[in-house]
Amino acid sequence: MRRVLSPSARPDDTAPGRSGGEERGRETRESLRTEFPFELPRGYVDESGTVHRTGVMRLATARDELVPLRDDRVRENAAYLSVVLIARVVSRIGTVEDIHPGVIEDLFASDLAFLQDFYRRINAEGHTRAAVTCPSCHENFAVDLAGGGRPGES
Repeated sequence: MRRVLSPSARPDDTAPGRSGGEERGRETRESLRTEFPFELPRGYVDESGTVHRTGVMRLATARDELVPLRDDRVRENAAYLSVVLIARVVSRIGTVEDIHPGVIEDLFASDLAFLQDFYRRINAEGHTRAAVTCPSCHENFAVDLAGGGRPGES
């Protein structure tokens, strides 16, 4: 069995037989963050005219990416893939919890672009980071190659 250590745990802290607190000798697991809050640039306007700006998106599963490929709307128009996919992973926009492709279709274009970019960022986390060294101070740090820019920028 493979042990996953928390960022603060050291290998010698988890070794069996060490004296100390109750936590020593137990496996320590990192928790996986699966939901991410967001705020839309313009906001979703529901049928009553209420503007909803905050929401939650969850990490995508393989199923989330495969099921839309069988959708007839996606087969007819490949651009519709992002609408169906975003509708599957957004769990709430404001007080609206029944998120379906129709809700995503009614978003302003800038809000859809924001959610597409947000989807890419949260689902590629850990894969878009690079270790770099500052040429001036020689400090080592990580940068997010996918982050930092405005939606649509490369």
